[in-house]
Amino acid sequence: MAQNAGSVRRRKLGGVDDLVQSTRKGNAVDTYLYIDNEARGASDGGTFVRRSPVSGEAVTHGAAAKARDAVAAVESAQRAFATWSQTGPGQRRGLLLRAADEIENRTEEFVTAMKGEVGAGDLWARFNVLLAANVFREAAAMTTQIQGRSIPSDKPGTLSLTVRQPVGVILSIVPWNGPIVLAARAIAYPLMCGNTVVFRASETSPKTHALVAESVYAAGFPAGTLNFVTNDPKDAPEVIETMIAHPAVRRVNFTGSTSVGRIIGEKCGRHLKRCILELGDKSPMIVLRDADIDGAVNATIFGAFLYQGQICMSTERVIVEEPIADAFVEKLAARAAELQAGDPRSQTACALGPVVSQGAADRLNALLDDALEKGAKIRAGGPAQGTLMPATVLDGVTSKMRIYAEEAFGPILQVIRVKDADAAVHVANDTEYGLSAAVFSNDVTRALDVAMRIQTGSVHINGATVANEAQAPYGGTKASGWGRFDSQAVIEEFTELKWLTFEQPSQRYPL
Repeated sequence: MAQNAGSVRRRKLGGVDDLVQSTRKGNAVDTYLYIDNEARGASDGGTFVRRSPVSGEAVTHGAAAKARDAVAAVESAQRAFATWSQTGPGQRRGLLLRAADEIENRTEEFVTAMKGEVGAGDLWARFNVLLAANVFREAAAMTTQIQGRSIPSDKPGTLSLTVRQPVGVILSIVPWNGPIVLAARAIAYPLMCGNTVVFRASETSPKTHALVAESVYAAGFPAGTLNFVTNDPKDAPEVIETMIAHPAVRRVNFTGSTSVGRIIGEKCGRHLKRCILELGDKSPMIVLRDADIDGAVNATIFGAFLYQGQICMSTERVIVEEPIADAFVEKLAARAAELQAGDPRSQTACALGPVVSQGAADRLNALLDDALEKGAKIRAGGPAQGTLMPATVLDGVTSKMRIYAEEAFGPILQVIRVKDADAAVHVANDTEYGLSAAVFSNDVTRALDVAMRIQTGSVHINGATVANEAQAPYGGTKASGWGRFDSQAVIEEFTELKWLTFEQPSQRYPL
């Protein structure tokens, strides 16, 4: 593989079809770097391997960029910014709409890649494609909404106003768990605003992320507007540090764990660069005593076990008032027991696939063991066998257990019983995180009161914690990050606000 990657260190591509086909030469799972819309291997010919989370077999060989490759990607984006930042909204809109179509055209390729690299089933993979296409279309619709405003001035004969301008090169870093939609928002929104992007793909989902980049290139975006970088996991600190430090990079867009987000935030602060961070969570579902129990169970099952609970807004805690707790848990456990875990590549009907790695499975088992030792009870499911873990309902969780505070990021749902709504709000807020939450109640006034007191970026009344629409702002509070994706909120994140005045040249000054 290293020899093959080195032999394509630089390939000038004659057209879109050549570009798309370049990553498939000889091996359907090879991925390369893309710089100036050219497919190339790493400068030293190095590669890395992504292995199946179920079988351990190699599923993707990717080009392993070094720091000098990262610099080349940033410099390409810097050159392209001079012209891309001057394009009109109509041109940007047309390209973004074509990119949405190209993503949908690759649906089956995305499903295959996600099954192999990250153990996703058909539902989660196709959901990703749908959401990603929606992101590009929503971005296209907002190209004409990047607006300033006029400001009254105390100076006679003066016109005072603000304008919003693109900022430059955006470094976008996204994880493996929602690889298509998270890549889409990391690419589409900066491009919409007239910025150029260096997209550093996850080493866990390189093929999936490469397909997103290919969709953008196939749409006809100019060379250098999007550059694509993958690296060996061991080289990640140097590669990312090099790009953050580069003077041309003016924003860093990161989605991932809170622990890594703190590192990214520190590095950005050192270089005085703004960053947008969407990090971890322990999303709570509050079920009040007057709730529709069947409806709450349905929403909880979906929110907790979609993609094995490996979504940033997965329901990790269901906080239920005691008068209905027994009935709720009985129905919840029965539904969870019906969900089967398996390899989505060969068992298309399985509801749960593998967790992302054996290390993740071992950590989940350790959290489960700790909770059981301290008095919790398993109502459905149980420990992971290899990387396959059943849908697990853990009842009687208390603040003495590790899983009460630590993000599980897997198919373990905690049940916490409380005496009333005030106690439920206290438990929901008793965490460093604050991304998503939900409240179930048939009393809308009561539900709204609870929702307004929960310290999260979004709350869904009588719905699941897992919810996302491109036209609605999305982001967290506290250790779940800062900044907002989606909706017009992204315009502020990816533009600079400039004050302009038009004044009388003959005006008098007091000095």
